[in-house]
Amino acid sequence: MDNQKIRVIVAGAKGRMGKETVKMVLDESDFKLVAGIDPHLNGPDVGETLGFGTAGAPFMNGLEEAIRQYTPDVLIDFTTPEAVKSNVQIAIENGVRPVVGTTGLTPEDIDELDKLCERHHIGGIIAPNFAIGAILMMKFARTAAKYMPHVEIIEMHHDQKLDAPSGTALKTAELIAESREELKQGHPNEKETLEGVRGGYMNGFRIHSVRLPGLVAHQELIFGNTGQTLTIRHDSINRESFMPGVNLAVKKVMELDRLVYGMEHLLD
Repeated sequence: MDNQKIRVIVAGAKGRMGKETVKMVLDESDFKLVAGIDPHLNGPDVGETLGFGTAGAPFMNGLEEAIRQYTPDVLIDFTTPEAVKSNVQIAIENGVRPVVGTTGLTPEDIDELDKLCERHHIGGIIAPNFAIGAILMMKFARTAAKYMPHVEIIEMHHDQKLDAPSGTALKTAELIAESREELKQGHPNEKETLEGVRGGYMNGFRIHSVRLPGLVAHQELIFGNTGQTLTIRHDSINRESFMPGVNLAVKKVMELDRLVYGMEHLLD
């Protein structure tokens, strides 16, 4: 029965992650796609536009109007750093639970959205990465940092990604920082002869961002200790890798009454 399904709007539905998300929603018997959001489209069927056949859900160029017209339960947002905060605010204020994969939100933004969820008694999920393997990588990194505090992060993404470092790298760094005291690594008199070559500094360690065509989403953590190194790496070969996590988040967010930052909280 459609009235028992979770009603979903996908913002950024015409983008690469959005298109994969639309396919997942259409394939999931517990979900019903009610609209897709794109600033340049208003009216055409989402499925027909994306090559999936008739979906019975239109593209709309305004999120607030789409929410009023189609009363979704959940907004899935894969848009841009410039658009995501406004989209999430609109969703929460209209009683729609956000599931957010767009990176670029600051800690201050997340705190503000958390308070907004609290005021409206509604749940939400913001996840820098929905791939289950990436979540495990972050959990393993937090454990490893207790015993091997010297670490560097190398994250690699496609050359169309707008933010650097990635949200996954920042979330991983936060989890590592929970497990160790700030420790400035390298020689105390180290000097960069080429600006930025040592990467971005966070809590004593470095984050390096690589952007190249052909990549999707990859991250490597290298831990060092006397006479040994430990490498933890995750690779998303295609965007389909994120969909089981998005699917889980849509189902879990219906049970929440607060904002959750990070998929690791849903796996515990």
